[in-house]
Amino acid sequence: MTTSPTSLTLPGPPNIARTLSARRTGAIPGLRYRPAVPADPEKAAEVDRRLEAWARALDLFPAAWQGDFTGFQFGRAVALQHPGAADLDRLTAAGKLLLAENVVDSCYCEEDEGRGGARTGLGGRLILAQSALDPYHGVPELEEEWREGMRADGPLRSYHFALKDFADLATPSQTDRFVHDIARLHLGYLAEAAWAETRYAPRVWEYLVMRQFNNFRPCLSIVDAVDGYELPEPVYARPEIQRITALACNATTIVNDLYSFTKELASDPTHLNLPQVVAANERCGLKAAYLESVEIHNRIMTAFEEESALLSATSPLVARYAEGLAAWVSGNHEWHATNSHRYHLPDYW
Repeated sequence: MTTSPTSLTLPGPPNIARTLSARRTGAIPGLRYRPAVPADPEKAAEVDRRLEAWARALDLFPAAWQGDFTGFQFGRAVALQHPGAADLDRLTAAGKLLLAENVVDSCYCEEDEGRGGARTGLGGRLILAQSALDPYHGVPELEEEWREGMRADGPLRSYHFALKDFADLATPSQTDRFVHDIARLHLGYLAEAAWAETRYAPRVWEYLVMRQFNNFRPCLSIVDAVDGYELPEPVYARPEIQRITALACNATTIVNDLYSFTKELASDPTHLNLPQVVAANERCGLKAAYLESVEIHNRIMTAFEEESALLSATSPLVARYAEGLAAWVSGNHEWHATNSHRYHLPDYW
């Protein structure tokens, strides 16, 4: 008799005390990745300075969050992810978008962070967040009420002004691309929240579908804008370009699942991540599930590298875009593997 996926139970956290006492950091053994271009520390520090000044001017978060801001290393993150950035203004614009996405996620979605996030009513908050990027159009007095609503809330301000600064540097089609990718992200947030509310334990393929939406795509799909050129919309929309973009995004998302594994389960033993879902579906221990998740990542990463290489041979412009995706993937891995403030590996080797 086959067990219904809704009856699956998550296996619970690893031995957190043992894991954190070991405090193992560095790259995950056996994980497929390419070394990142080292981040210029002066450039990273300047982006951090600009982001902190921007966040304070907009009153995006209270002083109590300062430690989290510093520990996240936003400047170093975008410097690693965009080594080909055309200038500091574009790198800072990418940092503002990254910061805004994290503010919205923390304040609207994440219950365990204690910042007001909740699964209940999430759709209502996210539709207003989407309007901070995709503005309301109507009669003047209601438009003014909408603008007042945007100004009154920190996460909405972060979205609105981050996109405004990005749009000043990007083309209209690149800006519209980002707006649509944020809508994809919001759809992923809603799916994860719905499963948590109903205590639905997804199959592995269902979880990975959700994570294809709830992932880093808004960050990766701006690589051409940050690097100072545009992959034309008719080229970007081609299925094969969409596929390598999705593969890159999915690989980076699994990297996040793997590096944040102990952090998430220490605060919420039922938090969905790939090893938890594999363990529940295959009725195996978390160590075996974690190592299988590494293998899933490696297969996706291999597909991205092989298919990107084939496409890159067809066009210098496509090659440049694929190189930008690969650089983001490498930089994102480096940021995870070296950010000991946020991440420590389980004791599985």
